[in-house]
Amino acid sequence: MELIHEENRIYAEDQAGRIIAEIDFPSEDGVYYITHTFVDESLRGQGIASLLVQEAVSDIEKHGGKVQAVCSYAKRWLEKRQQG
Repeated sequence: MELIHEENRIYAEDQAGRIIAEIDFPSEDGVYYITHTFVDESLRGQGIASLLVQEAVSDIEKHGGKVQAVCSYAKRWLEKRQQG
């Protein structure tokens, strides 16, 4: 699966061009808010959501931004990362 990186968004499409995975992280004053994580049912249980959050956090950190999770999945992911 190829992840497509755009400003404040990472996503993947199927062969028909349908969004099958997506994470949004709009920014304001250097803070990036992870607001939405979506994984199509056909991909669930494969670690795709975790990969999306990891990629988003990596992109945000490359830009020197701070990560703030609004999405419940991203909140849990970040809490686990801080504990590890």
